[in-house]
Amino acid sequence: MKKKLSLLIAVSLSAVMLLTGCGSSSSSKTFKVGLEAGYAPFNWTQMDDSNGGVKIEGGKEYAGGYDVEIAKKIAKDLGKELVITKTEWDGLVPALTSGKVDAIIAGMSPTAKRAEVIDFSDNYYKSDLVMVVKKGGKYDAVTSINDFKGAKITAQLNTFHYTVIDQIKGVKKETAMDNFPTMRVALESGMIDGYVSERPEGVSSQAANKNFKMVEFKEGFTTSEEDTSIAVGLKKGSDLAEKINKTLAGISEADRKSIMDTAIKNQPAAK
Repeated sequence: MKKKLSLLIAVSLSAVMLLTGCGSSSSSKTFKVGLEAGYAPFNWTQMDDSNGGVKIEGGKEYAGGYDVEIAKKIAKDLGKELVITKTEWDGLVPALTSGKVDAIIAGMSPTAKRAEVIDFSDNYYKSDLVMVVKKGGKYDAVTSINDFKGAKITAQLNTFHYTVIDQIKGVKKETAMDNFPTMRVALESGMIDGYVSERPEGVSSQAANKNFKMVEFKEGFTTSEEDTSIAVGLKKGSDLAEKINKTLAGISEADRKSIMDTAIKNQPAAK
């Protein structure tokens, strides 16, 4: 009877320890990162592991890009295996808060609104806003956002990119779109005259599609530091924050530029 009781206690203790381990990000052997895999050059989907691509969980595709390279550095310093979870933009924060992923590394800005729900690391990139338009078109050579008066402009759903469109006087603000591939198709077809983006994505788009041009402004959008910076999204109170910030602090500005330049060079053609 004592042996049976001891065995039962041992099994119960093992179960408790297992459950405790599953709930702790620090004890897990994997570092699960959520991203869209559709926002080149920050992140994209490819069919093999070329240029350091990482296999996407639950499928045959791979993810590549600037975010993936940053995630690899963090995972290495954490001593964990990197797992990429491909998630739609709107599903990233819920995936994090529910524990489906340990971090969001997806070109996400640490806005005050998002900070109410999740925590953020120190910044790992900073960029400027641009407009992507048709090369040789009506808006090819503009220098001010107000030159887009009457233009059909959009941006990605649930991003600050979409809110800044209101700064353009007389603009025709189109319905926000789910992702960048969709916006590129809309621009190619003439459904829109342009979309708001960040400089790396703009460079990427015009490099991948000869019909596109990135417009940089002399008189641009009014933005805040939090809008143009990019950071790692973490669950409130995550014990990974200090370790991740240590890794990010070890990546120099020169290295960050080099990683981004390589990502732009390797990014797949726009579709």
